[in-house]
Amino acid sequence: MARPLEPIERLSERLARLPLVRPRTAESVPVRIDRRRVYILPTGFGLFLALMLLTMLVGGLNYNNNPALLLAFVMMAVAHNSLVHAHLTLSGVRLIALHAEPVHAGRAIRLRFAFDAAGQRRRPGLELRVGGEEAFFDLMPGERTEVVLPLPTTRRGWLPLDRVRLCTVRPFGLARAWSWLRPDTRLLVYPAPEAEPVPLPDLGGDGQASRARSHGEQPHQLRDYRSGDTLRQVAWKTSARMDRLLVREYESTARSEIELDWYALDSLPHEARISRLTRWVLEAERQDRRFSLRLPDARLGPGSGPEHRHACLRALALMPHG
Repeated sequence: MARPLEPIERLSERLARLPLVRPRTAESVPVRIDRRRVYILPTGFGLFLALMLLTMLVGGLNYNNNPALLLAFVMMAVAHNSLVHAHLTLSGVRLIALHAEPVHAGRAIRLRFAFDAAGQRRRPGLELRVGGEEAFFDLMPGERTEVVLPLPTTRRGWLPLDRVRLCTVRPFGLARAWSWLRPDTRLLVYPAPEAEPVPLPDLGGDGQASRARSHGEQPHQLRDYRSGDTLRQVAWKTSARMDRLLVREYESTARSEIELDWYALDSLPHEARISRLTRWVLEAERQDRRFSLRLPDARLGPGSGPEHRHACLRALALMPHG
């Protein structure tokens, strides 16, 4: 569970809506953070220290206490240097990649961020926050660091990615330096499959069908030669006797292909049809069956394998909402 936001962080969230805050629009990866897009505000502890230093400064001036004034100025210099250090920790950091494998709605999608940084300076205590989720990491010089951040999903389709905040409170926790990232990356969420398993639509029986093919085990019939037939299929003796070129067809026993038809589910509501078809796509893939998917505006397949499964689930995910 992510920690609650501090008042300064809530203020930074409001400031992010201002039109002058960078970036103003989505930007392509890789994204480099420069000094013009790093923002700094004091933390609660930093405000307390500022109030204490102000009190020391007024007291030292009032009582002409030189040691108190010297201590106040030294602590102010240290605080100022900590602000500069926090700024330099973020400046030069680069987001070089962002990707995520599609998941079904209701599950957390795992965002994978890849960072590196220019220079030879170690950058500890970095915090990455998206929505209500956060992750902490250190960035070493010359190394690529991958940060995995789970993000909950609620609905199918393209997942809108809010601004990503990269921040730090190092070295002393007196101020929070942050920068906003808006990677132009599209994240896909598959539809949630139907909870209860439903048998696949089939041709009946045990799912076996005999189909005529050009190559197989047993001779099936003779037919006239067609362009593209191989010479090995030609029945030369029979062709000579019949005075026309005949070729052999063979039959082989194979599992029947399945058609997953949108229009066969008229009795279900719009989203329930999508969930049922999603369940069938997953079940057909699990059984290693060839299948086709018929939708109102597309027909995919027949085919099998991960690529065909992804194409079908993508088409279901991007269907208009009912």
